[in-house]
Amino acid sequence: MEPKTVYLDNNATTRTAPEVTEAMMPYFGELYGNPSSMHAFGGRIGKAVSEAREKVADFFNAHPEEIVFTSCATESDNTAIRGTAEYFGKTSKFITTAVEHPAVLQPGRRLRAMGHECVELPVDSLGRLDLDRLRSELKGTKNAIVSIMWANNETGTVFPVAEAAAIAKEAGAIFHTDAVQAAGKIPLDMQAVPADMASISGHKFHAPKGVGALFARRGTRFKPFMLGGHQEGGRRAGTDNVPYIVGLGKACEIAKAAMEDENRRLAAMRDRLEKGILATCPDVRVNGDPEHRLPNTLNVAFEYIEGEAIVYRLSDEGICVSTGSACASGSLDPSHVIRAMGVPFTAVHGSIRFSLSRYTTDAEIDYTLEKLPPIVKGLRALSPFGPGMDPTTFGG
Repeated sequence: MEPKTVYLDNNATTRTAPEVTEAMMPYFGELYGNPSSMHAFGGRIGKAVSEAREKVADFFNAHPEEIVFTSCATESDNTAIRGTAEYFGKTSKFITTAVEHPAVLQPGRRLRAMGHECVELPVDSLGRLDLDRLRSELKGTKNAIVSIMWANNETGTVFPVAEAAAIAKEAGAIFHTDAVQAAGKIPLDMQAVPADMASISGHKFHAPKGVGALFARRGTRFKPFMLGGHQEGGRRAGTDNVPYIVGLGKACEIAKAAMEDENRRLAAMRDRLEKGILATCPDVRVNGDPEHRLPNTLNVAFEYIEGEAIVYRLSDEGICVSTGSACASGSLDPSHVIRAMGVPFTAVHGSIRFSLSRYTTDAEIDYTLEKLPPIVKGLRALSPFGPGMDPTTFGG
């Protein structure tokens, strides 16, 4: 008999909400028109896109004309970073953090290879950013681009984006935030946060894969990443993905309405999971900022064992977790986020991310706490490593 599925990998992707699927379905069938067409049928489809844009704008506390629909957050990040750098020319400076998603780090490194200056700011042992370092890097700069994530995808640490954006704006820099993991979990109020651009991806909060959005504040200038037609006000070419755009709008509507209650419920379950792990598994540490973190995310390092082994053993019991970002899961190297935080060599390979969603239940947390301790104990019994070991034997 197959074990039941307990899905605790929601920072990788989420289940599409039934309400979202229902909202999308007509646009796969009878409402198939092109929203750019001039006839009435196309206009009806265009109205659905406009209504979705209004919902996404409300999610950001922004204006509808500040929303650009994209295929995903990776496209949104690249549009913001590379599009702004192209607008500036070859004299830009790109400043980000060492713990960003690859969708931000890799465009920055591409800019470096093209002759732009690129700086990756360090974080401390809790994954926190030193804003004085940001101020220092911005001194005397011209045409600077700053990209700092709203919340970390692996540890859940929430960065002070409002303060960072204000620092960037004071220096005359363009500020972008990858808000992918924050979306649907904490408010994204662009009236309170003076960011120029922000990226989200629908599949992280119960919309389908394949749709995202870029908030681009009015007056923000950048070169379009996708060239072709006139769609999205000339900022992103390509026929609108109407069903998915409608789905994203519905997901934003649902998330905003339920966020406060869901945050309390998820934080309580996360805390219960954390306490249960600490009480039943010796030699563990919680990674990230214990005060400023997402309500749904818990990252725990189990010393002296490999995280991949824990993932596989939990999978055998139907429990889905990860060792870090799904976009980097093909690598056996330790997480760049965990390494940047200076996690000890005995724990850096044993970090596991548990990420909850609106569909996670108390019973699933109980089941995980039942299955996890014997798995950890069994793996430690097989491990040649332990307290007092020589660091060089463990890659230290």
